[in-house]
Amino acid sequence: MNRDESVKIISLNRRARFDYHVEESLECGIELKGTEVKSIKDGRISYPDAYAEVKQGEVWLYNFHIAEYAFSSVFSHDPDRPKKLLLHRQEIKRIERRVREKGYTLIPLSVYLKHGLVKIELGLCKGKKLFDKRADIKARDLDREIRRDFRLKDW
Repeated sequence: MNRDESVKIISLNRRARFDYHVEESLECGIELKGTEVKSIKDGRISYPDAYAEVKQGEVWLYNFHIAEYAFSSVFSHDPDRPKKLLLHRQEIKRIERRVREKGYTLIPLSVYLKHGLVKIELGLCKGKKLFDKRADIKARDLDREIRRDFRLKDW
């Protein structure tokens, strides 16, 4: 994902990077209703167990909860409806081949605004084992200790 001035990050799925090895990530658009866009811009989203699936040549996002917009009328959206992700046909075919491999799944990694449009960074992920998670925690703790030592040292 390019991080330039026109990108505003709304939400990061840090849990996904802890639970999965991210093999590849790609940017995709999302088909939304008007009140959903307003709720996303307010940051009223939740996707701890969200995943994407390829069905009939289209990619659909499930368990991606967008809260109802507070200032909308009775014509509000369904917060838990499946959302269609917008990708090129060649990308969908390539992803579908990879997802058929054992253990791969599509997980949303982040939600952001790019030039005023809502985008999702979708990751092609493989689940981590428990010992992988322990190794990540150990590496993070060691890195924190090293940074603390450098900060406390008088040069």
